[in-house]
Amino acid sequence: MVKLYNYKAKVTKVIDGDTIDCDIDLGFNVHIFERFRLDGIDTPELTGADKEKGKEAKNIVTKELLNKEIAIETDKPLKTDKYGRWVATVYLDGVNYNETLLERGLAKKYGS
Repeated sequence: MVKLYNYKAKVTKVIDGDTIDCDIDLGFNVHIFERFRLDGIDTPELTGADKEKGKEAKNIVTKELLNKEIAIETDKPLKTDKYGRWVATVYLDGVNYNETLLERGLAKKYGS
């Protein structure tokens, strides 16, 4: 699938291991604040049976992304998930961060 939209952003808040708030730079001194769901992955919830793993994922994402400049890539510019979050792939220093969380075992693919 071709990703059509790319934005520079700064992570302003980490909600959990797969949800972040960002200040998106649209260019020409235009910024918006939006919430993003990391595309194609799922981290454990902060409540329930796997809450310790959920807290671990959130802590790591917070340490690595909070207040950092990232790139956001999406192919769904007019579509949000059922919670109103934009779905995107996040890149940190040019590396697909969604895939990084999968490789580390902090996330699993949707439906796995």
